[in-house]
Amino acid sequence: MKRPIGGSTMALIATIIAMAGLSGAANSEILAMMNYESKPAESLKALKLTGSGERREGIAIIDVDPKAPSFGKILVDIPLPADLIAHHIFYDRNMAKAYITALGKPELHVFKMDEFPYRLRRIDVPKCEMGEDVVFSEDNRIWYLTCMNSGNVYVGDTATDKIIGLIDIPGANPHGLVVLSDIDRLLVTSTITGDLKTPREELIVIKASTNEVVGRLKMSTKKSPSGVAPVEVLRVPGSDPAIVYTTNMFGAALWTAIWNPGNKSFDVAEAFNLAPVDGGVPLEIYFVNGGKTMYVTTANPGQLHIFDLSADPAKPKLVKSIKTGQGAHHVGLTKDGRYGFVQNSFINLPGMRDGSVSVVDLQAQKVVASMDTLKNMGFNPNCIVLLPAWNHLAGH
Repeated sequence: MKRPIGGSTMALIATIIAMAGLSGAANSEILAMMNYESKPAESLKALKLTGSGERREGIAIIDVDPKAPSFGKILVDIPLPADLIAHHIFYDRNMAKAYITALGKPELHVFKMDEFPYRLRRIDVPKCEMGEDVVFSEDNRIWYLTCMNSGNVYVGDTATDKIIGLIDIPGANPHGLVVLSDIDRLLVTSTITGDLKTPREELIVIKASTNEVVGRLKMSTKKSPSGVAPVEVLRVPGSDPAIVYTTNMFGAALWTAIWNPGNKSFDVAEAFNLAPVDGGVPLEIYFVNGGKTMYVTTANPGQLHIFDLSADPAKPKLVKSIKTGQGAHHVGLTKDGRYGFVQNSFINLPGMRDGSVSVVDLQAQKVVASMDTLKNMGFNPNCIVLLPAWNHLAGH
C-alpha cells in the first residue's frame, strides 16, 4: 500500500488542504476522512471480492457530496500499519489536530490538520491495551484517552501531547467519557472487554480536579450483572444542571444521568427504550440545534434515529428512524445541517459490517445516496469525520 508521492499528488493534497481551510469551499464538494481496514475473508467471499491481497489499513479522504461529479472519489489515501487496527478519529475542539486511537497497539497517533502531507506522530501509551475514545476538556487544554481492556484512562496536555496523568479504574472497561468541569466531574462508561464476553453496567464518577474515583452509577434496573454495556456518553449542550445521555449497547436503551446539586450526585433513569423501534446495539450520540435535536445510531440492523428534545431535554421524543446500512456507527454532520453521513461498520462484527456510507438528507429525513467506494474495494470504514471546513462537532 505504500506508494511514492509525486509532484501531482502533492499539488492535489495542497489544494485539498487549502480548500479545507476556506468556508467557501463547501459549495462544490464535501470532503470526509475515514480510517478503513480490510473486510474479513467471509465478507469478501459474500461480496465476491477475491483479489484483495494482504490485510490493509489506511486513511482515505473522499468526496461524499451526492451532487458533486466526484462523489465517491478517493482524493488522498494514506497508509497505516496493517496491524494497528485504527479505531476512531477525534478532533480537538478547535479542529486543529486529529487523534487516532488503536485497538491493536498501545499507541495514540496525532497529526495537525494544516500540515500537509499529514505527518502522523505516535504517542506511546504502554498501559493502554485498547484505545477507544479521546475527549477534550471544555477549554481544550486537556485530553483523555479511555483504555477498554486495561481499566484506565490516560490524561494528556493538548498543546504538547505529553502524558500528564493516568487514572486507574479497577474492574472497569472504560470506553466513553464526558468532561463536566463546571461540577468538577468526569463520567466514564464501563462497557465490555475486547472479546465481548464481559459486559459491565456502570458509569464511573471521577472528580476531575484530582482524578479520583468517587462513585459508580448503575445504568439498569435489572438484577446485576445486567450486562447492558453503556458505551457512549454525551452532555446535552447548555444543560444546567448537567444532563448526560448514555447508549446502553446491549440494553437497547438510552439512559440519562442528571446532576443533583443538592446531594452532589447524579440521578439516573431510562430515557428511551429503543427495542420497540428495532434499535439494537445503540452506539453514537450527537446534538445539534443547541441541544434541541439529538441523533443516535443503532448498529443492528442499522438505523439513524432523530429525537426532539425541545420540550424537555431529559425526555426525548422520537421523530423518525431512518434505515441505513448494517453496523450504523459514526456520523459526519455538515455545519449547515443539510447532510448526515452514516458510516456503516461496527468493529467488523458479523451482520454489522456493511462497509457503505449512507448519505442522509436531514431536512427531508431520508437516505438519498450510498457511498460504496471502500465497500467495493473490500474495506470497511471504521470512523468518519468531515474535514474542518464542513464538520459540525455536534456536541463532541
